[in-house]
Amino acid sequence: MQTVNKAVIPAAGLGTRFLPATKSQPKEMLPIVDTPVMQYVVEEAVESGLQDILIITGRGKRSIEDHFDFHPELEETLLRNGKAQLLSQVREIADMANLHYIRQKQALGLGHAIAHARRHVGRSPFAVLLGDTLMAGGPEPCTLQLVKAFERLGKPIIAVERVARDKVGRYGIIEGQEVEPGVFRLRRLIEKPSVEEAPSELAIAGRYVLTAEIFDHIEQAGRQRDGEIGLTPALSRMAEHSELYALLFHGKRYDIGNRLDYILTTIEFALRRQDLGPAVRACIFDLARQLRDGTFR
Repeated sequence: MQTVNKAVIPAAGLGTRFLPATKSQPKEMLPIVDTPVMQYVVEEAVESGLQDILIITGRGKRSIEDHFDFHPELEETLLRNGKAQLLSQVREIADMANLHYIRQKQALGLGHAIAHARRHVGRSPFAVLLGDTLMAGGPEPCTLQLVKAFERLGKPIIAVERVARDKVGRYGIIEGQEVEPGVFRLRRLIEKPSVEEAPSELAIAGRYVLTAEIFDHIEQAGRQRDGEIGLTPALSRMAEHSELYALLFHGKRYDIGNRLDYILTTIEFALRRQDLGPAVRACIFDLARQLRDGTFR
Protein backbone atom coordinates (compact mmCIF):
# COMPACT_ATOMS: atom_id res chain seq x y z
CA MET A 1 0.00 0.00 0.00
CA GLN A 2 1.37 3.40 -1.01
CA THR A 3 1.45 6.07 1.63
CA VAL A 4 0.39 9.65 1.00
CA ASN A 5 3.10 12.24 1.55
CA LYS A 6 2.43 14.85 -1.15
CA ALA A 7 -0.16 17.62 -1.27
CA VAL A 8 -1.35 19.88 -4.08
CA ILE A 9 -2.98 23.22 -3.32
CA PRO A 10 -4.64 24.99 -6.29
CA ALA A 11 -4.50 28.75 -5.74
CA ALA A 12 -4.64 30.30 -9.21
CA GLY A 13 -8.19 31.69 -9.25
CA LEU A 14 -8.78 35.38 -9.97
CA GLY A 15 -10.91 36.05 -6.87
CA THR A 16 -13.33 38.30 -8.74
CA ARG A 17 -15.98 38.03 -6.00
CA PHE A 18 -13.65 39.90 -3.63
CA LEU A 19 -12.78 42.84 -5.85
CA PRO A 20 -11.42 45.40 -5.22
CA ALA A 21 -9.54 43.69 -2.35
CA THR A 22 -8.15 41.04 -4.71
CA LYS A 23 -7.04 43.43 -7.45
CA SER A 24 -3.45 43.29 -6.15
CA GLN A 25 -3.46 40.44 -3.63
CA PRO A 26 -4.65 36.82 -3.92
CA LYS A 27 -7.87 35.88 -2.18
CA GLU A 28 -5.90 33.02 -0.58
CA MET A 29 -3.88 35.66 1.27
CA LEU A 30 -6.90 37.42 2.77
CA PRO A 31 -6.53 37.23 6.55
CA ILE A 32 -8.80 35.34 8.91
CA VAL A 33 -8.15 37.58 11.91
CA ASP A 34 -4.33 37.80 11.56
CA THR A 35 -3.48 34.67 9.55
CA PRO A 36 -3.81 34.30 5.77
CA VAL A 37 -6.19 31.65 4.50
CA MET A 38 -3.33 29.91 2.68
CA GLN A 39 -1.36 29.48 5.90
CA TYR A 40 -4.27 27.63 7.50
CA VAL A 41 -4.44 25.32 4.46
CA VAL A 42 -0.70 24.60 4.48
CA GLU A 43 -0.83 23.97 8.24
CA GLU A 44 -3.62 21.42 7.70
CA ALA A 45 -1.46 19.59 5.15
CA VAL A 46 1.51 19.57 7.51
CA GLU A 47 -0.61 18.41 10.47
CA SER A 48 -1.79 15.56 8.22
CA GLY A 49 1.80 14.39 7.69
CA LEU A 50 2.28 15.94 4.24
CA GLN A 51 5.60 17.78 3.99
CA ASP A 52 5.95 17.87 0.18
CA ILE A 53 3.51 20.56 -0.99
CA LEU A 54 2.98 21.90 -4.51
CA ILE A 55 1.05 25.17 -4.78
CA ILE A 56 -0.51 25.97 -8.17
CA THR A 57 -0.33 29.74 -8.55
CA GLY A 58 -0.98 32.27 -11.30
CA ARG A 59 -0.33 35.85 -12.23
CA GLY A 60 -0.40 38.19 -9.23
CA LYS A 61 0.14 35.41 -6.66
CA ARG A 62 3.76 36.21 -5.76
CA SER A 63 2.78 37.21 -2.22
CA ILE A 64 1.99 33.53 -1.50
CA GLU A 65 5.62 32.60 -2.17
CA ASP A 66 6.87 35.59 -0.21
CA HIS A 67 4.75 34.66 2.82
CA PHE A 68 6.35 31.22 3.11
CA ASP A 69 9.88 32.54 2.55
CA PHE A 70 12.36 33.96 5.05
CA HIS A 71 12.35 37.73 5.60
CA PRO A 72 15.83 38.70 6.89
CA GLU A 73 15.06 42.41 7.38
CA LEU A 74 11.88 41.73 9.37
CA GLU A 75 13.57 39.02 11.41
CA GLU A 76 16.50 41.31 12.25
CA THR A 77 14.11 44.05 13.37
CA LEU A 78 12.15 41.66 15.59
CA LEU A 79 15.37 40.30 17.08
CA ARG A 80 16.73 43.79 17.75
CA ASN A 81 13.46 44.84 19.43
CA GLY A 82 13.34 41.77 21.65
CA LYS A 83 10.15 40.37 20.10
CA ALA A 84 11.19 36.74 20.41
CA GLN A 85 7.69 35.25 20.15
CA LEU A 86 6.89 37.08 16.91
CA LEU A 87 10.32 36.16 15.53
CA SER A 88 9.64 32.48 16.27
CA GLN A 89 6.24 32.65 14.54
CA VAL A 90 7.73 34.27 11.43
CA ARG A 91 10.52 31.70 11.15
CA GLU A 92 8.14 28.77 11.70
CA ILE A 93 6.08 29.86 8.69
CA ALA A 94 9.11 29.49 6.41
CA ASP A 95 10.21 26.19 7.97
CA MET A 96 6.93 24.30 8.15
CA ALA A 97 7.16 22.34 4.87
CA ASN A 98 9.00 21.76 1.60
CA LEU A 99 7.03 24.04 -0.73
CA HIS A 100 7.12 24.03 -4.52
CA TYR A 101 5.34 26.35 -6.95
CA ILE A 102 4.15 26.14 -10.54
CA ARG A 103 2.09 28.63 -12.51
CA GLN A 104 -1.19 27.96 -14.22
CA LYS A 105 -0.72 30.42 -17.07
CA GLN A 106 -4.41 30.39 -18.05
CA ALA A 107 -7.32 30.20 -15.61
CA LEU A 108 -9.03 27.25 -17.28
CA GLY A 109 -10.60 25.60 -14.26
CA LEU A 110 -9.78 23.42 -11.27
CA GLY A 111 -9.12 20.28 -13.31
CA HIS A 112 -6.70 22.20 -15.51
CA ALA A 113 -4.89 23.49 -12.41
CA ILE A 114 -4.52 20.03 -10.88
CA ALA A 115 -3.22 18.64 -14.18
CA HIS A 116 -0.16 20.85 -13.66
CA ALA A 117 0.83 18.56 -10.75
CA ARG A 118 1.25 15.48 -12.94
CA ARG A 119 5.02 15.63 -13.26
CA HIS A 120 5.53 16.57 -9.62
CA VAL A 121 3.50 13.73 -8.08
CA GLY A 122 4.43 11.08 -10.66
CA ARG A 123 2.72 7.80 -9.78
CA SER A 124 2.31 8.64 -6.08
CA PRO A 125 -1.07 9.21 -4.44
CA PHE A 126 -1.55 12.80 -3.34
CA ALA A 127 -3.90 15.02 -1.40
CA VAL A 128 -5.62 18.08 -2.87
CA LEU A 129 -6.62 20.94 -0.57
CA LEU A 130 -8.48 23.85 -2.12
CA GLY A 131 -6.79 27.11 -1.25
CA ASP A 132 -10.03 28.98 -0.50
CA THR A 133 -11.58 26.41 1.83
CA LEU A 134 -10.83 26.00 5.54
CA MET A 135 -11.61 23.03 7.76
CA ALA A 136 -11.91 23.12 11.55
CA GLY A 137 -13.62 21.55 14.52
CA GLY A 138 -12.91 17.88 13.91
CA PRO A 139 -11.02 15.46 16.19
CA GLU A 140 -8.19 15.54 13.63
CA PRO A 141 -7.58 17.46 10.38
CA CYS A 142 -9.95 16.65 7.54
CA THR A 143 -7.05 15.75 5.24
CA LEU A 144 -5.67 13.33 7.80
CA GLN A 145 -9.09 11.66 8.02
CA LEU A 146 -8.96 11.19 4.24
CA VAL A 147 -5.38 9.90 4.28
CA LYS A 148 -6.28 7.27 6.87
CA ALA A 149 -9.36 6.22 4.88
CA PHE A 150 -7.30 5.99 1.68
CA GLU A 151 -4.67 3.85 3.35
CA ARG A 152 -7.39 1.55 4.70
CA LEU A 153 -9.40 1.25 1.45
CA GLY A 154 -6.57 1.54 -1.05
CA LYS A 155 -8.77 3.69 -3.30
CA PRO A 156 -9.10 7.43 -3.99
CA ILE A 157 -11.48 9.22 -1.69
CA ILE A 158 -12.97 12.71 -1.37
CA ALA A 159 -14.44 14.63 1.57
CA VAL A 160 -18.13 15.42 1.59
CA GLU A 161 -20.43 17.33 3.93
CA ARG A 162 -24.18 17.35 4.35
CA VAL A 163 -25.80 20.61 3.19
CA ALA A 164 -29.33 21.98 3.23
CA ARG A 165 -31.43 20.80 0.29
CA ASP A 166 -32.00 24.33 -0.96
CA LYS A 167 -28.22 24.90 -1.18
CA VAL A 168 -27.24 21.91 -3.34
CA GLY A 169 -27.03 24.19 -6.41
CA ARG A 170 -23.91 25.81 -4.94
CA TYR A 171 -21.83 22.63 -4.86
CA GLY A 172 -20.81 19.42 -6.56
CA ILE A 173 -23.17 16.70 -5.27
CA ILE A 174 -22.46 12.99 -5.06
CA GLU A 175 -24.55 9.92 -5.76
CA GLY A 176 -23.38 6.70 -4.15
CA GLN A 177 -23.99 3.77 -1.85
CA GLU A 178 -22.98 3.83 1.81
CA VAL A 179 -20.68 0.82 2.28
CA GLU A 180 -19.80 1.55 5.90
CA PRO A 181 -20.83 4.32 8.29
CA GLY A 182 -19.89 7.62 6.65
CA VAL A 183 -18.15 6.03 3.64
CA PHE A 184 -19.79 5.92 0.21
CA ARG A 185 -18.82 4.20 -3.00
CA LEU A 186 -19.61 6.75 -5.68
CA ARG A 187 -21.61 6.25 -8.87
CA ARG A 188 -21.45 9.81 -10.19
CA LEU A 189 -20.87 13.42 -9.24
CA ILE A 190 -22.96 16.32 -10.50
CA GLU A 191 -21.71 19.91 -10.55
CA LYS A 192 -24.22 22.42 -9.11
CA PRO A 193 -27.43 20.49 -9.83
CA SER A 194 -30.91 21.91 -9.37
CA VAL A 195 -32.79 20.86 -6.25
CA GLU A 196 -34.85 18.48 -8.39
CA GLU A 197 -31.78 16.91 -10.06
CA ALA A 198 -29.64 16.49 -6.93
CA PRO A 199 -29.31 12.79 -5.96
CA SER A 200 -28.36 13.63 -2.35
CA GLU A 201 -27.49 16.43 0.05
CA LEU A 202 -23.83 15.35 0.23
CA ALA A 203 -21.60 18.06 -1.20
CA ILE A 204 -17.96 17.85 -2.28
CA ALA A 205 -16.03 19.68 0.44
CA GLY A 206 -12.73 20.76 -1.10
CA ARG A 207 -10.44 17.99 0.17
CA TYR A 208 -9.38 14.93 -1.85
CA VAL A 209 -6.88 12.06 -1.81
CA LEU A 210 -6.35 10.96 -5.39
CA THR A 211 -4.20 8.63 -7.45
CA ALA A 212 -2.36 9.46 -10.67
CA GLU A 213 -5.28 7.92 -12.57
CA ILE A 214 -7.09 11.23 -12.18
CA PHE A 215 -4.84 12.93 -14.73
CA ASP A 216 -6.08 10.68 -17.56
CA HIS A 217 -9.68 11.33 -16.54
CA ILE A 218 -9.06 15.09 -16.57
CA GLU A 219 -7.79 14.80 -20.15
CA GLN A 220 -10.65 12.58 -21.28
CA ALA A 221 -13.41 14.55 -19.61
CA GLY A 222 -12.67 17.54 -21.84
CA ARG A 223 -14.03 21.03 -21.39
CA GLN A 224 -17.30 22.05 -19.79
CA ARG A 225 -19.89 24.31 -21.37
CA ASP A 226 -18.13 27.37 -19.98
CA GLY A 227 -14.88 26.30 -21.63
CA GLU A 228 -13.18 25.35 -18.38
CA ILE A 229 -11.65 21.98 -17.50
CA GLY A 230 -13.39 20.93 -14.32
CA LEU A 231 -12.44 18.43 -11.65
CA THR A 232 -15.95 17.16 -10.94
CA PRO A 233 -16.47 15.68 -14.46
CA ALA A 234 -13.10 13.93 -14.17
CA LEU A 235 -14.03 12.50 -10.77
CA SER A 236 -17.37 11.35 -12.19
CA ARG A 237 -15.48 9.49 -14.95
CA MET A 238 -13.26 7.90 -12.32
CA ALA A 239 -16.33 6.74 -10.39
CA GLU A 240 -17.78 5.17 -13.56
CA HIS A 241 -14.61 3.42 -14.73
CA SER A 242 -12.96 2.31 -11.47
CA GLU A 243 -13.53 2.93 -7.77
CA LEU A 244 -13.95 6.26 -6.02
CA TYR A 245 -15.16 6.78 -2.46
CA ALA A 246 -16.41 9.66 -0.35
CA LEU A 247 -15.96 10.26 3.38
CA LEU A 248 -18.46 12.23 5.44
CA PHE A 249 -15.72 13.93 7.44
CA HIS A 250 -15.90 15.08 11.05
CA GLY A 251 -15.63 18.83 11.38
CA LYS A 252 -16.88 21.97 9.67
CA ARG A 253 -16.10 23.45 6.31
CA TYR A 254 -15.57 27.18 5.85
CA ASP A 255 -15.86 28.36 2.25
CA ILE A 256 -14.34 31.83 2.02
CA GLY A 257 -15.26 32.17 -1.66
CA ASN A 258 -17.87 34.87 -1.01
CA ARG A 259 -18.05 37.95 1.21
CA LEU A 260 -20.68 36.77 3.69
CA ASP A 261 -19.02 33.41 4.38
CA TYR A 262 -15.67 35.17 4.72
CA ILE A 263 -17.06 37.55 7.35
CA LEU A 264 -18.77 34.73 9.28
CA THR A 265 -15.59 32.63 9.16
CA THR A 266 -13.54 35.50 10.56
CA ILE A 267 -16.02 35.96 13.41
CA GLU A 268 -16.08 32.25 14.30
CA PHE A 269 -12.29 31.94 14.25
CA ALA A 270 -11.98 35.07 16.42
CA LEU A 271 -14.49 33.68 18.92
CA ARG A 272 -12.35 30.55 19.34
CA ARG A 273 -9.24 32.56 20.25
CA GLN A 274 -8.43 32.91 23.94
CA ASP A 275 -6.93 36.37 23.41
CA LEU A 276 -9.87 37.71 21.36
CA GLY A 277 -12.88 35.49 22.03
CA PRO A 278 -14.25 37.19 25.18
CA ALA A 279 -13.96 40.71 23.72
CA VAL A 280 -15.51 39.68 20.39
CA ARG A 281 -18.36 37.92 22.18
CA ALA A 282 -19.04 41.05 24.25
CA CYS A 283 -19.09 43.17 21.09
CA ILE A 284 -21.55 40.80 19.41
CA PHE A 285 -23.90 40.96 22.41
CA ASP A 286 -23.66 44.75 22.43
CA LEU A 287 -24.38 45.00 18.71
CA ALA A 288 -27.32 42.60 19.10
CA ARG A 289 -28.71 44.82 21.85
CA GLN A 290 -28.35 47.93 19.66
CA LEU A 291 -30.11 46.17 16.79
CA ARG A 292 -32.92 45.06 19.09
CA ASP A 293 -33.33 48.53 20.56
CA GLY A 294 -33.06 50.29 17.22
CA THR A 295 -30.04 52.30 18.35
CA PHE A 296 -27.50 50.82 15.91
CA ARG A 297 -26.13 53.46 13.54
